[in-house]
Amino acid sequence: MRVSTNGQTTENQIQEIEAAGFRVEPHRVISETISGSVAISARPGFTRLLDRLERGDILIVTKMDRLGRNAIDVSSTVHKLEELGVRVHCLALGGVDLASPAGKMTMNVINAVAQFERDLLIERTNAGLRRAKSEGRKLGRPTALSSSQRTEIKSALDDGQKVAPLAKRFDVSRQTIMRIRDEVHEVKVRALQQALIVGEQSANSR
Repeated sequence: MRVSTNGQTTENQIQEIEAAGFRVEPHRVISETISGSVAISARPGFTRLLDRLERGDILIVTKMDRLGRNAIDVSSTVHKLEELGVRVHCLALGGVDLASPAGKMTMNVINAVAQFERDLLIERTNAGLRRAKSEGRKLGRPTALSSSQRTEIKSALDDGQKVAPLAKRFDVSRQTIMRIRDEVHEVKVRALQQALIVGEQSANSR
């Protein structure tokens, strides 16, 4: 389990794992407080985790981002664990073993969909800016949140923090936080739907 700040707790993640049917033994739990922007190889908690894992173990995480700061970091981590003989069980992906062929395919699809969403957003934004500029309109307005703040809010929402306290903490409206929450949810839903479609197509082609 991982959270980003000292004001957060991993209790929600433990409860989520227990709700999935696992019995959580305290001595088998590794928790740490560190920013998700830090590469997993630089996280002290992950180093302790590697020291405890044995061949045949199953590592359980609630979400993929517990395993790394980006797609490359996650893929590298899963590959390293696979070499150690450790399977990776991700609750957010329906419990698929990320080290299995199906898990790797799912990760690739999700990463591809996420990249597509980013590219599409950039394309639409640039087109809108060009159109506005050609019409002589003044572009943009001061943003309420910086990119780093939005990233921090997304991480906090993933860790179970409520909308109202986050709005107060970042001095923005509840609607602003809710929009960020909805954006994150929509991207995840689309990625999972696409992964299921690709998985069914792959299974049918065999």
